[in-house]
Amino acid sequence: MNTDLSTLLGYPAAFLTTVAFVPQAWQSWHTRDLSGISLPMYALFTLGVALWLGYGLAIGSTPVIAANAVTLMLASVVLWLKIVEMRREQAIEER
Repeated sequence: MNTDLSTLLGYPAAFLTTVAFVPQAWQSWHTRDLSGISLPMYALFTLGVALWLGYGLAIGSTPVIAANAVTLMLASVVLWLKIVEMRREQAIEER
């Protein structure tokens, strides 16, 4: 693919797919309600994003690196909050 075309497509795609996770991370952080979030899905997704980041580093692609670094941070927050919520629910059930 032409470098100019790949850049023209790569940066906006990276920006939009990354920004798409901001509302979920924001809502999860502020409401602490993650009842609709699937732990296996988010765990697999976060692992996939980490691998995409590694791939971006391996090929030296700035759009891939930037998008996946930010997405990894956002997804990790949601994943962490989900794990905390599940542990809290388990502790309550054990009482």
